[in-house]
Amino acid sequence: QVQLVESGGGSVQAGGSLKLSCAASSRNTSSLDGMTWFRRAPGKEREGVAHINRYGITAYAVSVKGRFTISQDHAINTLYLQMNSLKPEDTAVYYCAADDFVRGAWNSANAYSYWGQGTQVTVSS
Repeated sequence: QVQLVESGGGSVQAGGSLKLSCAASSRNTSSLDGMTWFRRAPGKEREGVAHINRYGITAYAVSVKGRFTISQDHAINTLYLQMNSLKPEDTAVYYCAADDFVRGAWNSANAYSYWGQGTQVTVSS
């Protein structure tokens, strides 16, 4: 089992930046096949935002590419999401997810067994 705890959410004006963190406990992140940030906006389905696999290869949703950067620090078992040039449409609850073996598309919620509780990001215009 892996416990994931997100932090770093908050309110920011459009054009601003936030950095989310996801701390993993009970397991080393280097032992996980992949970790992903998802988000769910009000009235919308959960969306895969950014992914990083065990080799450090990353993938991004088209809507955030060039603005968001995913990274991880195995020394402290933490996943990050640096979010720049934020837009009101980025407003959502952001979740980190992980699995021992990611089966299927990286942006499919069904591919992950471990989830955090979420952190709210609000971007005002």
